[in-house]
This record gives sequence, C-alpha cells and structure tokens, in this order.
Amino acid sequence: MALILNIETASKNCSVSISKNGNIIALKEFNEGGYTHAENLHPFIEAVLKASNLKINNIDAVAVSKGPGSYTGLRIGVSAAKGICFAIDKPLISVDTLKVLASQLNIENGLIIPMLDARRLEVYSSIFDKHHQEIRNTEAEILNKDSFKNYLYSGKVYFLGDGSEKFKSMISHPNAIFIDNKFPSAHEMGILSEEKFQKNEFENLAYFEPFYLKDFVSTVK
Repeated sequence: MALILNIETASKNCSVSISKNGNIIALKEFNEGGYTHAENLHPFIEAVLKASNLKINNIDAVAVSKGPGSYTGLRIGVSAAKGICFAIDKPLISVDTLKVLASQLNIENGLIIPMLDARRLEVYSSIFDKHHQEIRNTEAEILNKDSFKNYLYSGKVYFLGDGSEKFKSMISHPNAIFIDNKFPSAHEMGILSEEKFQKNEFENLAYFEPFYLKDFVSTVK
C-alpha cells in the first residue's frame, strides 16, 4: 500500500491528486482553456494534502505525468515533483501522459487513440487496445484525411484529447467516435502510479527529464 502524490501538467489541465493503494482520496484540478500551472500547482498540492489530512512527509512517492505534451507545462510539473522528492527523500515515478488520457475510456471493443495538440495540424498520439495496452508507440504526426484509415477499416476507433478536435473536422467515418472535453487528469494516475510503485519502477532524480518527443520551438506573438 502506498500514498502517492500525482501531478499532471502536460496539457491545459492543472491536476493534482493523492492516491492510496491506487484509489484517489483527494483531487484538485482546473482547466479553463489556458495554462495556469505556475500559479496553481503548488496551492493545489497543499489543497489535496489538507483534504487528505496528510503532511508532505507522509507521502511514499511522487508521480508525474512525463509527456508528451506542453513543453512549459511538463517542465513545471517535473521540476515540482523532483523538488518534493529531493526534499522528503522519496522516489519519483513517471507515468505516460497518453496512457493517462486513454485510461479515461472503458470500451468493450475497438481501439482508443488519445491525441494531444502539438500546434497547427500536428498531434501527439498513441494507440491502445480495449485493455489499455499500447499497440503503437507514441508519435508526433501531421494529420490528414487518411490518418488512421487502416485502423478505422478494422473497427470502432475512439478519439479523445484536445488534439482530436483537429481530426474531427477532417473525416467522416462510421467507425470514428470522438469523445469531447477530455484532458489528462491526475484522477487516472492513481492506479498507474501504484502499479509502478509495487514494481519499484522509479526514476533517477538527477537525470530524469520529461518526454518531449520533439524539440521546443519558441514563437513570437
């Protein structure tokens, strides 16, 4: 049994939870279309600890969503997670962001394709089966009307995440099912982080970096 602080900042959803033995006992998140992680992350951590009647030293590990996703959001989340781990001498767990997103859906048949916006017509995506097992590695890809056509011909495909809005406007296929308003959340991190804790799958605090997937490119407004 473990008490784990879960941090999710890979998208516009700033989300923090406390899980006990894989079950969420406190959750705090905020998403109104902008990035508010710098302002909200640490107050949210304090809020879930207070709601759980815990002190930070009671935590057995810290789990962070490792990406892909927003470059700045990932930096903020990973920096906070590493800082807490150093301060209380606890292990760091990383969880795949797209698997966190895919875990929001429970389906009887078909595939789940979580997508995160990577600007313009590009998305970060992966493909999971109905058991949430990854069957295609994470990729950064530019969408077009033929994207994922081989999977769509084979059966139902569920698309979710803020990147799926781009694809929704490109295709019309009877096997394409779009689930709106879904973002990675610390709510789904509890089971995933507990599994890694039980297997002692911890990160090296000194060398762990987020999974950016592609280089950061700055833009001028």
